[in-house]
Amino acid sequence: MNKLVDLRYSVANLPNGIIVGLGGNTLNRAPMSYVREMVRQGKKDLRLIKTAGGLDVDLLCLADCVREVDAGFIGFETKYGLANNYRRGVQSGKIKANEHACYTVMSALRAAIAGLSFMPVKGLVNSDLIEANDYFRNVTCPFTGEVYAAVSAIRPDVTIVHVQEADVHGNASIAGPNYDDITLAKASKKVIVVTEQLRPDTYFNNKAEQVDISHLLVDEVIHVPQGAAPCACHGKYDVADANMKKYLAIQNRDDLAEYLKGFELRDYAGRKK
Repeated sequence: MNKLVDLRYSVANLPNGIIVGLGGNTLNRAPMSYVREMVRQGKKDLRLIKTAGGLDVDLLCLADCVREVDAGFIGFETKYGLANNYRRGVQSGKIKANEHACYTVMSALRAAIAGLSFMPVKGLVNSDLIEANDYFRNVTCPFTGEVYAAVSAIRPDVTIVHVQEADVHGNASIAGPNYDDITLAKASKKVIVVTEQLRPDTYFNNKAEQVDISHLLVDEVIHVPQGAAPCACHGKYDVADANMKKYLAIQNRDDLAEYLKGFELRDYAGRKK
């Protein structure tokens, strides 16, 4: 089945208020073209799921698209400092931060994959996170009597991942670290793949070992070369330093609109005709 769709069309069909998983890690292989289009279309009340987020989460917070974030870390790494739009949203009470360890986000997704309501996590037993958050509980092992922590399952309504290669059927190949993209894809109700390069229909026929996310999991494919920019995409390009600094200098909505205009040709370059 040909699953190739237009970026605008895909985002337009996302309801407000849903749970959205975002692939990549910090400033690496984030699905920025999709995030920018969500901002352009004014998506609202999103709950974001990511182990370690950066520009993707912060931009959505800046644009008032977010009500809640489940993550172990949100920041720009050492060179660019804190994700201040996310931070301000949490401090003001506009955004609810569901504070995790990165591993508990992964465990919550694994619970969803297994069809379970929770997943035991031994490492949280001595953490204050259990008392502070209602999505963690203590459970007793029925075999040994040992007490473990448990995290409630998270099943995203949709996950968006940016990959280096995919075909129109949805077979996707990731170069470099997979991060949590495969786990997110397996846990989600719907999966959208944004790809740097669109491969021919039969490209993966004899390369099954190169397929990281199977077409069986994927609902839509979108072709956007350089769609992770200004974040890095392994083997394709590095973080765009000048653009990151331009983003960090945004002061108001007019600045944000101007910033987004600078990406329009790139984001729509691979659109379906």
